[in-house]
Amino acid sequence: MEGKNEFKPYVPASKVTPEFTVTSIIMGILLAVIFGAANAYLGLRVGMTVSASIPAAVIAMGVIRVVMRKNSILESNIVQTIGSAGESLAAGAIFTLPALFLWASEGIMDKPSILEITLIALVGGLLGVFFMVPLRNALIVKEHGVLPYPEGTACAEVLLAGEEGGANASTVFAGMGFAAAFKFIIDGLKAVPSEISLKVKGFAGEIGTQIYPAVMSVGYICGFRISSYMFAGGVLSWLVLIPLIVMFGGNATIYPGTQTIGEMFADGGASAIWSSYIRYIGAGALAAGGIISLIKSLPLIIRTFGDALKSIGGGKSGAKDRTSADLSMKVVLIAIAVLTLAVWLIPAIPVSFIGALIVVVFGFFFATVSSRMVGLVGSSNNPVSGMAIATLLIATIILKVTGSSGAAGMTAAIAIGSIICIVAAISGDTSQDLKTGYLLGATPKKQQIGEIVGVVASAFAIGGTLYLLDSAWGFGSEELAAPQATLMKMIIEGVMNAKLPWNLVFVGAFVAIIVELIGIPVLPFAIGVYLPVQLNACIMVGGVVRLIFDKMKREEKEKNAIINDGILFCSGMIAGEGLVGILLALLAVFGIDKLVDISGVLSGLPTWASNLSSLVVFALVIVSLLMFSIWKKRKKVETANEE
Repeated sequence: MEGKNEFKPYVPASKVTPEFTVTSIIMGILLAVIFGAANAYLGLRVGMTVSASIPAAVIAMGVIRVVMRKNSILESNIVQTIGSAGESLAAGAIFTLPALFLWASEGIMDKPSILEITLIALVGGLLGVFFMVPLRNALIVKEHGVLPYPEGTACAEVLLAGEEGGANASTVFAGMGFAAAFKFIIDGLKAVPSEISLKVKGFAGEIGTQIYPAVMSVGYICGFRISSYMFAGGVLSWLVLIPLIVMFGGNATIYPGTQTIGEMFADGGASAIWSSYIRYIGAGALAAGGIISLIKSLPLIIRTFGDALKSIGGGKSGAKDRTSADLSMKVVLIAIAVLTLAVWLIPAIPVSFIGALIVVVFGFFFATVSSRMVGLVGSSNNPVSGMAIATLLIATIILKVTGSSGAAGMTAAIAIGSIICIVAAISGDTSQDLKTGYLLGATPKKQQIGEIVGVVASAFAIGGTLYLLDSAWGFGSEELAAPQATLMKMIIEGVMNAKLPWNLVFVGAFVAIIVELIGIPVLPFAIGVYLPVQLNACIMVGGVVRLIFDKMKREEKEKNAIINDGILFCSGMIAGEGLVGILLALLAVFGIDKLVDISGVLSGLPTWASNLSSLVVFALVIVSLLMFSIWKKRKKVETANEE
């Protein structure tokens, strides 16, 4: 194609520079594990993860360019390629695998072993990479200029603007440091309450906010619109549905509750009603939202799959130059065959032959869909949860019809769903990274090997991370709501043994349909319905700060620089809080957390004083963001004017 011939990458194909080096591999693995663990913690708390590509690229530039005094853009690209794999694999794993722990806590089955979790994550991640390899020429090269790949292009632009690499890297590290300190004060020392709640006498509703840096950062990165949709869902749950349930429920005992609504509210307040009823309404809204997003994408999905298959059929595989070299198709096909057999034959992976067939068929289909859809709409809008729900429904029905039911059937269904979810997440991430590499002039084969390295490192880390978090707080708890995994669990139970409170689920589904008809994006709203309103309000604060930045009357270039610095600082805050969350989980498991807990000393404070102290800490979190975004840039401009 002419477009392909006209495109010239930043590093020409004829030029060979350091790329897949020991430095880039070690840094990439470290970032894959760090961002994987941080995103696992974040996703289990708020039901959303954030891309690690740009912060990983910025950290790589800061170390390679500034500390090591090397000018190697392709080395930095390999670091972000390996590093971002950890975040994507964690996202796929936490949306499904905690369901196994939830069943274990109910006595339905034993906890999954770390080996089982590792193998499921490893197989899903590797299949995601190998399924994407034959699609690269079709989606990245032939459709250059057609598919924008927003995150991949943005990451390339960040790497190309490498002159500011040191300053930008310091912004990420500053975010990590500030968030680590705030998190330790809030949840380690417990010097201030983690949330502020406001209740009105005689009204069962509740409003308030958490004060966590990472939660606020999610709102800033997602922006005002998405944050407001989530907050609106929380308002519906906590200021409309909960008061109605309490008002009309009264002395009635309604399934799945085991005591009257009045007693439940008297004992546990609005949180007790949320736990017993609202979570099912939220799950119904989430399920309907996932299915709606999948149905809306069906024409694109079918066209994408057909186009990709045609392109693979007509593609040239014998490329000689460096920037066109992929992994050998023979190696790819053998690897896919071996991984499919492994799913069936390895005892630690609880999947039958039929399950293995479902994995390979749905895996390739959704890898193709995910790879192209992230090119069109970006990773954030990729309907991975919808794909996982569709897979789980079909797989669970097939398993039940073929006689695989009970605990064994439920375990097999979640294992299949986990692999598919990870395949979709990793293939989308791989395609974004390959787009970055295509723009920069990277060697595709080396990037694909880098993805494999990142997947392997992350797969070995994710099992320990999930075990640690479950041991410390337990999935489905207030600390780790695990919304998607709880939803997947409910879907499988609903098909296998019809134990769901279907009235509540249908209420949520019809709320989602109404929201869709109004024209509001249903998935963020549904997540808001499911999660505590205090968490949604904290996200909303971040969204409001981002809105203020977006509306600033500044030159476009300066405004973009301020907003991007804010994104980097918030990415660092998410990583920093996630890492301290993992550290606090370790302290809790070993019983050391009580040694640093000073909440007993402060317990005599009046409520207004506790709330004020929380507000002061939250204000400092926001001020730290302003320091490293708008104030940092203002200082530079003033200095320039003085000169």
